[in-house]
Amino acid sequence: MVHATHLKLVTQFGDGRIAGWLAEFGVDYAEPDLALLKRVLEWIALQAADHTLKSGEALLPHALSTALILREFKLDAECLAASLLAHVAITHDAVLAMRDKFGARAAELAEGAARMAMIENLSSRAARTGEQAAQMEGLRKMLLAMAQDVRVVLIKLADHTQTMRFVVKCDDVELRHDMARLALDIFAPLANRLGVWQLKWELEDLALRILEPDSYKRIAKLIDEKRGDRECYIDEVIASLREELARSEIKAEISGRPKHIYSIYNKMRRKGVDFDAINDVRAVRVLVDDIKDCYAALGSVHSLWTPLPKEFDDYIAKPKSNDYRSLHTAVIGPEGKSLEIQIRTFDMHRHAELGIAAHWRYKEGSRRDSGYDQRIAWLRQIVAWKDEVADAGELAAQFKSELFEDTIYVLTPQGRVIDLPQDATPIDFAYHVHSDLGHRCRGAKVDGAMVPLSRPLKNGQQVEIIAAKQGGPSRDWLNPALGFLKSAGARVKVRQWFNRQNYEVSVAQGRDIVDRELQRHGMTGINLDKLAQQFEFDKLNDFLAEVGRGEIGPRQLQTALRADETTPAAADEQPIVRKPRAQPGGILVVGVDRLLTVPAKCCKPAPPDPIIGFVSRGRGVTIHRKGCANVARLNTERLVAADWGASPEATFPVDIVIDANDRTGLLRDITEILSRERINVTATNSASRDAAARMLLTVEINNLHQLNRVLALIRDVPGVARAARLQPPV
Repeated sequence: MVHATHLKLVTQFGDGRIAGWLAEFGVDYAEPDLALLKRVLEWIALQAADHTLKSGEALLPHALSTALILREFKLDAECLAASLLAHVAITHDAVLAMRDKFGARAAELAEGAARMAMIENLSSRAARTGEQAAQMEGLRKMLLAMAQDVRVVLIKLADHTQTMRFVVKCDDVELRHDMARLALDIFAPLANRLGVWQLKWELEDLALRILEPDSYKRIAKLIDEKRGDRECYIDEVIASLREELARSEIKAEISGRPKHIYSIYNKMRRKGVDFDAINDVRAVRVLVDDIKDCYAALGSVHSLWTPLPKEFDDYIAKPKSNDYRSLHTAVIGPEGKSLEIQIRTFDMHRHAELGIAAHWRYKEGSRRDSGYDQRIAWLRQIVAWKDEVADAGELAAQFKSELFEDTIYVLTPQGRVIDLPQDATPIDFAYHVHSDLGHRCRGAKVDGAMVPLSRPLKNGQQVEIIAAKQGGPSRDWLNPALGFLKSAGARVKVRQWFNRQNYEVSVAQGRDIVDRELQRHGMTGINLDKLAQQFEFDKLNDFLAEVGRGEIGPRQLQTALRADETTPAAADEQPIVRKPRAQPGGILVVGVDRLLTVPAKCCKPAPPDPIIGFVSRGRGVTIHRKGCANVARLNTERLVAADWGASPEATFPVDIVIDANDRTGLLRDITEILSRERINVTATNSASRDAAARMLLTVEINNLHQLNRVLALIRDVPGVARAARLQPPV
């Protein structure tokens, strides 16, 4: 009946009798709405009277049929107008004209629906290039990001349904298969997610008819052969159930429910069974007024017929993710045949048939808000749909966060989908495609028009980079105030480029710094390659460049040179644990040098700690920190004044404590720092509990300045919460 109506109305339009078509809308639409549709039709007749779509279907009949599909959902006149306008070439001037003639909302919906049409081209290209799985994922993302209004997607669903109705009889095999795959990969899952069952079933059946014609015909024939018997059987079931519900005083509307062919095919393939084993080929639907009647009706059904085990689903207590609610049960009906019965309220049924379209229409009718609730509901629906059709759970989780993290999706000239941060620029796009393209970027075209390199990109735009044959980025790109770069990755690549360009200069500067240090220490004959290896560089020039850029400071060089002078074989070794040694000449006692001194083990003093000496029997003078608790318990007559000497070779043991989250490689990361800083470790003690680790290290240092530097470096190690000098007991 729908197809016949479409043909009649299209013929009327071709004859210029628009009034006959508009009369079909008189019951559901007010005069202002009909006036809007009339103006749209007249304008389209002038703009695209002779146009043909790539499917071969004439534009006007296709547009009218799409609008008639949407009319079945009783969507607003703006949506119908947009569905007609979306088939006209959407240029900048055309959109301005639409806004002026038909209102901003209709123009925006038309532009959104037209942009989504590019998905068909991209899908076909992906299939031909063998990148369909990855490309489909990107297409889904872009579809969702572009669909700011649910009506845009409803328009596209109706549009593709009409395309499928046309191409199913088309001679172009490749076109038919492309449209069928698109229906199964994108639009049928989306219709299912939004609960638009009418279009979901039709899209799936038409796709099966194209892709698996033999299976489609066989199942259709089996259904048709048994139609008479099944109808008589269903009539008998309805009569028995109506009588049982009447006895329980339950008001209900009962009807037989047809099973669509693709669903039967899918269930046969999934369960590996034949047609006769499908339980829900014979099905009955019961509609009642409220939820309590749903469960009362279920009780009546189960008292009348024996329920099949594991075939009951309560989608009222636990609705599906698209808010579908109903009771499903399968029973052994009359003649021992399996029978599916669905029980729901009238409101649940309306949502089940129209899905998000029903939600949108009734929300619009209430006039209670400006669209915020619809937008939130729409996002929730979309996120759930994305979970269902994603190729991998990891991608679904990533997208779920991306949806709320300001991500946009744009296209390369070849149609590949690129995801970028919100407000990303053409330069961000260029670096995302390839680092070299970013370096050579000199201009950009967006949707065919030249734009400034700082212009933020928007969802769905196609970006073409104009690049020089050679060259590099501008330092202005790193200036955040100028807005050239949004993504952190692009900024890193620009900095890396400048670092590479300055490499030779840095090497020369580093060589000068190292030469000066060697002359100052009287070590001009040292092997520079071994010195570079002490800092874990395989190449001498890399080491010199780091020195020239200031990444390796003079103090680190001095420490390495002293270590090379005293322990040349230790350059490539990890910190070793050995007994502490006293360093003579580092402490002055009452102005007397070279007196035997031993640092106290309790407080381990180090320059420039205030210190005091204690004359011990046979062990010289023990040096304590003045704040050490043990000093108060010593014989004051044996305390002597002490101060630090000026010997640069003296080292002193110091205890440090490190608290961190326990992880693999933590100790390695810390010892690498100590090795790089030429800090000798004389003792270690570590323990972990409940994912927390504590390390106690005794290290030898020249002074507290060196210690503070090392502690600062350790605090920067991932997972380290605290690194400090161990305080003496109080």
